[in-house]
Amino acid sequence: MSKVSILGLHLPTDPRWVNLAAISLEEILTDHAFCEQKAATSCISLIQRYPEKDKLVQELAPIVTEEWGHFRQVLAEMRKRGFSLGKQRKDMYVNALMEHQNKGGDPQSVLLDRLLIFALIEARSAERFRLLSEGLEDEYLKEFYRKFMISEAGHYRLFIDLAREYVPEEKVKTRWQEWLTLEADIMNNLEVRGDRMH
Repeated sequence: MSKVSILGLHLPTDPRWVNLAAISLEEILTDHAFCEQKAATSCISLIQRYPEKDKLVQELAPIVTEEWGHFRQVLAEMRKRGFSLGKQRKDMYVNALMEHQNKGGDPQSVLLDRLLIFALIEARSAERFRLLSEGLEDEYLKEFYRKFMISEAGHYRLFIDLAREYVPEEKVKTRWQEWLTLEADIMNNLEVRGDRMH
């Protein structure tokens, strides 16, 4: 079984990506910082939207703290290297995923899509962090990204588990396969850029 399929993803990242990222470290760290910030605010928005779902609230509350801690870690690493936090850029990958989500109608389907989109983002992030942990020459950054990879893989599993908590298993499995197919198609059509985490 490939390392990609362990996370469920159908399409591995283009191998050129890690080489491009290695020569755009300031840009990739900036994008990474904003990804962590957005992950924290996304968890907050889920808690705000579904306060009656106790397990979701209890499970995501510490993730907010963890993701914000990751944001601070990346900022500290940038400062250490003399880098400046650049401007936030559009995340074409996340925007493309959002275009396919259920936005109205059945509330259960809306919740399911939100949770599965977050699971996909975490899975793809974990896969990218693995590539950085294996492909960068900087030994410190390799270990830095190995730790992020482990964390994101755990978040991916959490979002899948939350989906199973609130939605029948068969519906989760069917929709997850649909999302994996969509995600692979999105990845296949995105430009390979070393200044973007996704």
